[in-house]
Amino acid sequence: MRDTSVSLSGVRLDNPVIPASGCFGFGYVMSEYYDLDILGSISIKGTTLSPRAGNPLPRVAECPEGLINSVGLQNPGVHKVVSEELPKLRKVFHKPVVANISGFSIDEYVEACRVIDGAEEVGIIELNVSCPNVHGGGMSFGTQPESVAEVVKAVKEVVTKPLYVKLTPNVTDIVKIACAAEDAGADGLCLINTLLGMRIDTKTRRPVVANKVGGFSGRAIFPVAVRMIWQVASAVNIPIIGCGGVSTADNVIEMMMAGATAVEVGSANLVNPYACKDIIEALPSRMEKLGIASLLDIIGAALPR
Repeated sequence: MRDTSVSLSGVRLDNPVIPASGCFGFGYVMSEYYDLDILGSISIKGTTLSPRAGNPLPRVAECPEGLINSVGLQNPGVHKVVSEELPKLRKVFHKPVVANISGFSIDEYVEACRVIDGAEEVGIIELNVSCPNVHGGGMSFGTQPESVAEVVKAVKEVVTKPLYVKLTPNVTDIVKIACAAEDAGADGLCLINTLLGMRIDTKTRRPVVANKVGGFSGRAIFPVAVRMIWQVASAVNIPIIGCGGVSTADNVIEMMMAGATAVEVGSANLVNPYACKDIIEALPSRMEKLGIASLLDIIGAALPR
């Protein structure tokens, strides 16, 4: 019997596989495909304090081994998520969820996290710091250690549940950002968020997505994600949820060896709605072939000794 269970800041997961925010909606619509309770957890669609209509169309462009999206955090706002979306999910998923929260000011982050913290369905809050700071010149919170520390400290004062910070890879030194989050009190980290990408229509000579650039995700970014997780895991002492290009059970094992405790699966769900199910079902046999009795034994196995 292979042990696939892991723990994130006291939240036990039957396995490390979590559908990533933005690629699984609010979860319940996927229950028509399979029993969602086989999942370790679900990271729900990115949520903001107020409702957002999102960016203009077109929002998605295909790429070899990936895609570019510029959805713009379309969501009904945190109050409706708590009152309507999470109760719908609770009917088909009976485990703690990961709530992905975004904001455009410290006050927005604080209030949205305060509200979501009170939802019984939520086990972990995932702070998306890739948003532009509207009161700080428009630069993303996540690109400066000082900004990350400021928002983490402010949110930690109002929440009781574990706070994980989702880091952007679009920085010069992600280790410095990760250490700033840890020093400010983050309970864990999630990395990586999407890279910045662009496609141009050669017929119209114009960018394919209306926002011109967008988040680049998919299998092509997996080696970048593994490298950054390995670097960060070598420098921090808090758990990491790995994310970026995961599509197979072997990817999960590799990412965990780089230092991740759990793994989010993103774009693969858009190509194959059974992606997470397939990965979970394949994990025990891959563990057996690799001589792994428990996934806990391989977390950070590739880190410097």
